[in-house]
Amino acid sequence: DGLLFSEIYNETTSVAMDPIEKKPLYHFHPGKSILSLGTRGCNFDCLFCQNWQISQNPRAYTKTITSREAVEQAKKLNSFGIAYTYNEPSIWYEFVLDTARLAKKEKLLNVLVTNGYINQDPLKELMPYIDALNVDFKSMDNNFYVKYCNGTLSPVLETIKTAFRFAHIELTNLIIPTLNDTRDDFIKLRDWIFENLGPEVPLHFLRYFPCYKMDIAPTPLETLKTAKKIALEKLRYVYLGNV
Repeated sequence: DGLLFSEIYNETTSVAMDPIEKKPLYHFHPGKSILSLGTRGCNFDCLFCQNWQISQNPRAYTKTITSREAVEQAKKLNSFGIAYTYNEPSIWYEFVLDTARLAKKEKLLNVLVTNGYINQDPLKELMPYIDALNVDFKSMDNNFYVKYCNGTLSPVLETIKTAFRFAHIELTNLIIPTLNDTRDDFIKLRDWIFENLGPEVPLHFLRYFPCYKMDIAPTPLETLKTAKKIALEKLRYVYLGNV
């Protein structure tokens, strides 16, 4: 009758205390652990998804947790905040917004680990409650998003620029051999970050391993070293992960 209902409000697949560096966030409360929550589902369908068991499985097992319970658990575990992660938090929007508001009232910080695929109006409503985020930047090529993620690039770029005005931000780029691993790919990504965000925003290059529906061989370490060298020509903080 014209109403939409969320099937995942208050539903979690994963609850854990994680090092903040696992998000990855290296320049935001380093050395601390944060209560991390995730649900099931995603607005992308990445062929290389590392969390496909929960992101692409509509029957993934969940347990109920309320916003109040999440906040109280974070305080009990001496977490400095709550991270919405593991799968895509923007599809958990109503729960994330309610929990982030409550967490902020309780002096806790809120962290998003996201693919950045969200419309601007809901993003701007959420961002005043978000203190830091890591955006998974798949590629500077829109065709990559269309072919391998079932999405598009431009909303992600807009999300990054908007979020940068509100909160601490770090970016992640998973390097997949033959798909987004050329010098031109690295230069385009580096230059976009430098021109739109400046040289201080940390960038994490991650090594790909075969997963879900993709069986391309793992990324050679030399490729990641090349990417880091190119990025450091303009960016100050560049890291390698999964190595």
